[in-house]
Amino acid sequence: MNTRILAVSLAVVAVAFGLGAWLGQRGSTVVPVAPTGPAPIVTTPAPTVTYTAAPVVASESTATPTATKIHLPIVQKVEPMFYVATTGSNQTGDGSIQRPWATITYALEHVPDRAVILVRPGRYDGQVDLRGTFAHGVIVRSEIPYRAQLRHNSVVVTGFKAQGITLEGFDIAHSGPGADIYVIQIQDLRGQSGGVDTASRIVLRNNVLHDSYNNDIVKVNNGASQVTIENNIFYNQAGLDSHIDANSVRDVVIQDNIFFNDFEGSNRPNLNDTGSFIVIKDSNAQKDTNIGAHNIIVRRNVFFNWQGESNNTFIAVGEDDVTYFQAQHVLIENNLLLGNSPHEIRAPLQIRGVRDITFRHNTVVGDLPSKAFAMRLSRASQNQKNEDIFFYNNIWSDPTGTMGTDLNSPEFDFSDTDPNDTGSFVLHRNLYWNGPNVLPFDSQELINYTDDSARIISDPRLPLQQNIILPRWQPAAGQFADGSLTIRQAFIRLVEKYGIPATGSVVIDAADPAFAPTDDILGQPRPIGPGPDLGAVEVQP
Repeated sequence: MNTRILAVSLAVVAVAFGLGAWLGQRGSTVVPVAPTGPAPIVTTPAPTVTYTAAPVVASESTATPTATKIHLPIVQKVEPMFYVATTGSNQTGDGSIQRPWATITYALEHVPDRAVILVRPGRYDGQVDLRGTFAHGVIVRSEIPYRAQLRHNSVVVTGFKAQGITLEGFDIAHSGPGADIYVIQIQDLRGQSGGVDTASRIVLRNNVLHDSYNNDIVKVNNGASQVTIENNIFYNQAGLDSHIDANSVRDVVIQDNIFFNDFEGSNRPNLNDTGSFIVIKDSNAQKDTNIGAHNIIVRRNVFFNWQGESNNTFIAVGEDDVTYFQAQHVLIENNLLLGNSPHEIRAPLQIRGVRDITFRHNTVVGDLPSKAFAMRLSRASQNQKNEDIFFYNNIWSDPTGTMGTDLNSPEFDFSDTDPNDTGSFVLHRNLYWNGPNVLPFDSQELINYTDDSARIISDPRLPLQQNIILPRWQPAAGQFADGSLTIRQAFIRLVEKYGIPATGSVVIDAADPAFAPTDDILGQPRPIGPGPDLGAVEVQP
């Protein structure tokens, strides 16, 4: 072979593989978490590069170049990985799989940005402090989902000064009765609470969060921001408190979670004394720079099996008696709220002393013993009037025909909405159904179904809620009680079994597209057909 041709060939191949390595490094860039939720890890496949290779020839005068495709390898950047184990040591360990550390807190103090900390199976007692500032983020992950248990008789996990930490795949609960308040607390103590530099970019993902014996399961408060709570399962808070209390915070996303209660399953008595599943409010006035909770998104969640106090709700936006708006700019969309429980609820949704709240594409369905089947809009003595409350493209359906009847009264009730408590609202293009009976109407209430000029009154043809299996985590079996191996599997089962309208339902293509999100509760795109469907699910063809 001509020496010059051979040299050129080798140089071209070397350049090509150098380009491939550079593209691989680019393809593994970790994008920082955005205020509206965690940004994905974006991997860009290296393209197929075609060039003319120098041929092997017998005679240069007769050689014809041939196009040859070179498929460049995708090179994934390997993130630094460290280990924590019940057999580890913070004194002699180095974070390797052979010499793991003993605690998550110690690991976070000794890992670089972009690290992954794998926590080996077992029970870890004591408080976990999420600490450190990570520009690109670190992940603390249970090596085998739900097999690493975090337990403590006080706050199990704190995140007071952290930035850029994801906690993923754990079983987290109080150790038992007598515990101090909260299972997880995230608040801003980096400086002036709620200031420019806040505890932020914290993600709770794919965890079993359960059994607080004192107060909330998750408390996000006092100026924390950019917190995402996604793909978790929640059950069994304590007292008049919540699964999640988002209190005086900004840019919080609560999505793709399962919320229910099952006190008996935890060998705890059900006293019907617990609070709302999610509360969004501001009860600390000027103790931080936030006045009211701002920019909160509650989307693509499943709520069911109510066991709480009869004056509480699945979702409460506003709860306290304060002079300022307790929440502003809250979006509640694509949620499935099931009325499968015999226990009385105040209403699925409470609005109290807040403004700019949008409730769209939610499905509320079932018997749901309640004082109001759809909503309660109220205010305490010091509260501002509710302003700009919007209801678009929802389904409110009680196939039993008992819409809004509680355990003490046979009277139907769609809403509890004193005209003196709300300044402005919109009810547009929703579906209403009360089985064999007429829909409730009360001229004393501010909001009735008749206020919806684009209303649909028809059976949405949703499945009946029979024999729902509560998806408790069963550590000994290594699965959830419904047979699911992951929280996501349990979530999809609930939606597919109880949230999908039957073929031919009037909800299909019936929503107003001007007020529709771009996806549904399962993350499927909207619309599938000529128009978006009403409710949480976009029905697949």
